[in-house]
Amino acid sequence: MKYITIKHRMLRHILATPFIFGAVIPMALLDLFIEIYHRICFPFYRIPYVKRKKYIKIDRHKLSYLKPGEKINCIYCGYATGVMHYWSIIVAETEKYFCSVKHEKNPDFIPPEHHKEFLEYSDKETFDQEYGSKRTPFL
Repeated sequence: MKYITIKHRMLRHILATPFIFGAVIPMALLDLFIEIYHRICFPFYRIPYVKRKKYIKIDRHKLSYLKPGEKINCIYCGYATGVMHYWSIIVAETEKYFCSVKHEKNPDFIPPEHHKEFLEYSDKETFDQEYGSKRTPFL
């Protein structure tokens, strides 16, 4: 809780609050759409479901030593960071299913962890060995 150490923080926090908490509605809507996609499409692709409870943890608001505003912040952060982590795993599983080719090397790009399993960017020979005989005209 670094913010506690900053003097004269109240005005900054009041001004930023609509931007932070205003994201709750679009975040919840996106959560709904991603969950619908996850529940409908993953069985079609034969991808195992991602367990939501492994990524979203909302428990810090139970700490008795936190003030009410801090508890609200903890609920928000537990949901926001957890749900975005959860989404990133769903998207990663989708990318593994549909792509599995690394991006072109670039020192300014930090590839996601799951890209380690992917084929190299310009390795057509390995791509053809892995997938060539299984391809259809479009997909």
